[in-house]
Amino acid sequence: MMEKISSVFKDFDFKDSNLTLLAGPCVIESYDILAQVADRLKELSEKLNINLVFKSSFDKANRSSADSERGVGLEEGLKILQRIKDEYNLPIVTDVHESAQCAPVAQVADVLQIPAFLSRQTDLLIAAAETGKVVNIKKGQFMAPEDIGGAAKKISHITNKILLTERGSSFGYHRLIVDMTGLIEMRKAGFPIIFDATHSVQQPGGHGDHSGGNRDYAFPLMRSALEVGVDGIFAEVHPDPPTAISDADNQLYLDKIEPILTSAVEIFQANKDKRREWAVDGLL
Repeated sequence: MMEKISSVFKDFDFKDSNLTLLAGPCVIESYDILAQVADRLKELSEKLNINLVFKSSFDKANRSSADSERGVGLEEGLKILQRIKDEYNLPIVTDVHESAQCAPVAQVADVLQIPAFLSRQTDLLIAAAETGKVVNIKKGQFMAPEDIGGAAKKISHITNKILLTERGSSFGYHRLIVDMTGLIEMRKAGFPIIFDATHSVQQPGGHGDHSGGNRDYAFPLMRSALEVGVDGIFAEVHPDPPTAISDADNQLYLDKIEPILTSAVEIFQANKDKRREWAVDGLL
């Protein structure tokens, strides 16, 4: 399985016939939690022929409150992610928040993720691109779908290994919406499109000092995005979401993930011919 996953990112070939999934706990709480999720997700990825990239953040730098837990930090976080990578033979994706983090994170991670709030930070984008790793740019909640192309253009002269991720747009207070036509619009930038199913159902600041959300809507939105024809799915998964230190309301339950992924693969395969066709050559 690792050989196939590596080839997708080595050759950056998203015409691969398997679904790409970026998934794992929102933030690193402990090695044990990450290992539990990695073990189950790897088992399912092999069973369902999914290209799995394991995700978890060493720091959540944009918390609602200064009192919120942020994670284990850069040094300890990279040690844990390296251990997961080695023991489970999985590629890694994690967030970077500052330019100086990019080089050390690239020693472990295969994909450097630019958080949505930082998607216009030019120096951060360039530093991530210069590592030679895949750069996943999450579209800011404040950006129109067509504007994400400008972020990609800032680094496209450095690398073509760019992913663009939709995670919803701000709509009033504490609400996000997903415009499915925006996925088609984002495709015009010319890079693979990932749909973030769990952050799209987040309610930023919904509980005052921390964010809320509704995980029940994650799969319906995921299903819709797959019908449109995205290249991959991002989803945060936790053994016991209500106890998670971040995104407790919108992370998916690990023990309920199999039927969700099974259906996702079926929809992806049924709609694979739509990938790269929508809004490029046009179908209507």
